Amino acid sequence: MKQLLKTYFGYDEFRPLQEEIINNVLNKKDTFVLMPTGGGKSLCYQLPALKFEGITLVISPLIALMKDQVDGLKANGIAAEYINSSLPYSEIVQIQKNALEGKVKILYLAPERLALELFQKFLQSLKIDLIAIDEAHCISEWGHDFRHDYRNLKIFRKQFPQVPIIALTATATAKVREDVIEQLSLNNPKICVSSFDRENLSFLITRKKNAFDRIVRILEKHKNESAIIYCFSRKDTEQIAGDLKLEGFNALPYHAGLNSETRKRNQELFIKDEAQIIVATIAFGMGIDKPDVRLVVHYTFPKTLEGYYQEVGRAGRDGLPSECVMFYSYGDRRKHDFFIDQVENDKERGGALKKLDQIIEYCEQTGCRRKFILSYFGEEYIFPENTDGENAGCGACDICLRPQVKFDATEIAQKILSCAIKTGNRFGKKYLINVLKGKPTEQIVNNGHDTLSVFGIVSDFTEDEMKNIMRSLVTLNLLQVSEGKYPTLSVTNKGIKFLKQKGSLEISKAKEDSRDLYENVSRQEIEYDRGLFEKLRALRKQIADKQGIPPFMIFSDVSLQEMAHYFPNDKNNFSRIEGVGSRKLESFGGVFLEVINNYAKENNISFLEVPDRGERRINKIKRLVKAGRTRYAKTKEMVLQKLPLPAIAKEEGFTEGTIASHIEKLLEAGENIDIAYLKPPQEKFEKIKTAFEKCGGEKLKPVFDFLGEKYSYDEIRLAKLFLKQ
Repeated sequence: MKQLLKTYFGYDEFRPLQEEIINNVLNKKDTFVLMPTGGGKSLCYQLPALKFEGITLVISPLIALMKDQVDGLKANGIAAEYINSSLPYSEIVQIQKNALEGKVKILYLAPERLALELFQKFLQSLKIDLIAIDEAHCISEWGHDFRHDYRNLKIFRKQFPQVPIIALTATATAKVREDVIEQLSLNNPKICVSSFDRENLSFLITRKKNAFDRIVRILEKHKNESAIIYCFSRKDTEQIAGDLKLEGFNALPYHAGLNSETRKRNQELFIKDEAQIIVATIAFGMGIDKPDVRLVVHYTFPKTLEGYYQEVGRAGRDGLPSECVMFYSYGDRRKHDFFIDQVENDKERGGALKKLDQIIEYCEQTGCRRKFILSYFGEEYIFPENTDGENAGCGACDICLRPQVKFDATEIAQKILSCAIKTGNRFGKKYLINVLKGKPTEQIVNNGHDTLSVFGIVSDFTEDEMKNIMRSLVTLNLLQVSEGKYPTLSVTNKGIKFLKQKGSLEISKAKEDSRDLYENVSRQEIEYDRGLFEKLRALRKQIADKQGIPPFMIFSDVSLQEMAHYFPNDKNNFSRIEGVGSRKLESFGGVFLEVINNYAKENNISFLEVPDRGERRINKIKRLVKAGRTRYAKTKEMVLQKLPLPAIAKEEGFTEGTIASHIEKLLEAGENIDIAYLKPPQEKFEKIKTAFEKCGGEKLKPVFDFLGEKYSYDEIRLAKLFLKQ
């Protein structure tokens, strides 16, 4: 399989879960895959298709994605075609003829085709070895993007009972997952849930003040790089695209109000790097497989966390560091509320309000953004530690990047909690702040709250500072927020206890405003020569324009950066660059090597031996272990002494889970340690092993749930170490 992976796709190693999924598919078993955008879902059916004798059908609702993926597969030397409403009838007939003659390995189809009886007869004439259902959540009424055409997919199990089905999605709750499996009649499927953590993405939420000027500053940092800016309305889309053009940026609008030809043209200009910026409503991006988007900006926050994570997931799909910036204003909630109010069904309207509350909580909470959103998707996130063994944060969100200082918040917390109680626990933040700051609004006077002892007792905090403190009190469970259109604050039992016992409280606050943090975010995978990189980009664009395909289909930015780091001087070294398969080596190796060698000669630069992928991964882990040598050395020393895990954790002051992750890194870095004594009892180990086989090998929570919460996360994590050996 790895030979095919390298030959056709240019990769030396699989991403997490891919190999496990592919092996299950090759064993002709049904599979359900939940993997975030950019996680490598497509490869899970594209690679098996090359091994199967017959054809692989891929169902996708995204017409633009079909064309892009087929173009990409053809560029890699794979016989692929698509059939949808964008093609003329004569072309569809020719594709069907080629498929019947065995000249097509992968055939992409729009779901509405399956409703046609004549087309069903055509499918029955094919030798189908695999059926892949992309965007599988569309078949579920519980999903956020239900499509009636997907109900036609039920015919597959009836007409092709022996053909394995792989269902793939980037967004599905447990309820949606169960519904998809039931609707598609999957037979005892292997459920593979990948980590939702996009490590290469930075998440920054900032107040919506001087938003356009700050967008300009962000774009200047990302000069000549692809960016998507999401807006709430068509009007905002046109306004911002127009204003950016006046600032000298090549920006295009994209929304449903444009005619189909203009939308298609703008989309193609963006994909082919003719335009760097697309300013769009949320409709844009569904099915846009452009891996080198370096920036996603939300001018207005979206209505759900699922939608948000899918949209930011369009950044950095090639694995390189990319940024996600969202401008937040509570006032923007009214825009969403207006449309939610139009929903007639009470249950649906209530569900939409709950989803809206969740994304507002994400914007307003004071803890790590990454930890919050992964927790929302049911995933535990363990913070890395710095060299002193302290919590280092995720290192890639505005909360964790912003320097924090502690201050004594006892008095202000008492005042806020007392105000909430004295006003009846039935008002929101703004109202409580007005009371505390002594603003006699009409509502406050009518309620008689201008006569309360708490009226006007706060003068040393700004409104924004008080809002931040209130968020911290909610996080600490001293206050709770009601759900609904007009959320109110009320004091919890813990808050009442805090007041009665006159406890003390410290809260963290930022040393600086987070609005300028995006200027400080800089994460780079490898050092590379910028001059050579730009020359290679220009060459890539020239070749792509000649062939009429997007530049990333020639080579990704990852490949170009590696070329500009290692300076490969011959085809052998060039073939070891990530993304260089035999087809691309043959087609483009010579011309790229010529540019690299000429540049190296002109600048007196020597080439570096290109290590294989496995060696590069181990080197990366070794650097990590070296960076935290103190804590890793201490763990290693105690493992060599064969101390039990709880004793090591107690000695180092960490959780057992953190110690298990230390041991994992030591093993991956090639350290000589014997951990056999830590293996769980055989009966327990076998049960955990079975759970991993059923649930997939990456995430712990599905295994924890599968085992009925009878085993701790630490026990499961430890067993996983032995399964990986």
